[in-house]
Amino acid sequence: MSSAGLFLRPLQNIGSVSTGDDLAEIVLSATKASDDHLCDGDVVVFAQKIVSKSEGRAVDLADVVPSKHALALSNETGKDPRLVELILRESSEVIRYRQGVLIVRHRLGFILANAGIDRSNVGGSDRVLLLPLDPDASADRIRKTLRERSGLNVAVLIIDSFGRPWRLGTEGTAIGVSGMPALLDLRGHLDLYGRPLESTEVAIADELAAASSLMMGQASEGTPIVLARGVPYPRLEGAASDLLRAKEMDLFR
Repeated sequence: MSSAGLFLRPLQNIGSVSTGDDLAEIVLSATKASDDHLCDGDVVVFAQKIVSKSEGRAVDLADVVPSKHALALSNETGKDPRLVELILRESSEVIRYRQGVLIVRHRLGFILANAGIDRSNVGGSDRVLLLPLDPDASADRIRKTLRERSGLNVAVLIIDSFGRPWRLGTEGTAIGVSGMPALLDLRGHLDLYGRPLESTEVAIADELAAASSLMMGQASEGTPIVLARGVPYPRLEGAASDLLRAKEMDLFR
């Protein structure tokens, strides 16, 4: 762990990302262009959009035929029936809906609006972007490639902007993790007065995701990769799936 503080730097000159692009090479080129370099223990944080783009997860709504269920939900929510059809395909359960809102349980286990499908910064009014098929696996592939090419042990985070049920606004949330814990279990650790912690688990991946999201921005900033240095994490393996609350432990559904 570092005691020098946390350093976050958005990498510049990333450019547009297309299907098949090598995200590890983009990171190495961008750090070099920024007169920087990777170090052991760094965390490379990717916006979900560029990972999805590189994996070919863009869909043209003109190619989508809505089902009867999608048409019915479209009438209830006011959403494009083709978009609703994609949301249903990407989801395992519809949680709540009303006019303008459709909350689902994504097939990966996340509870979020519209199954994470997004139209912003995709290009073309009828093109949308789905989440990666397996963000944890995507993070792991990028991390392994970075290690092969640089010889360095870095962690990789893939993040997206999620809404929250009890507070307004979105914040950066980890959807893919490799090379660092997503959840730190501090139960049994002693507080300042020697009392053992009984229930403290820290979502360290989400905390870093939120901080990195501030550096990326949400509109036209064009900085979808952030280099994080000095992140206080132990060298443990983790996955974003570790952050998911089991349905039987959910008191609100």
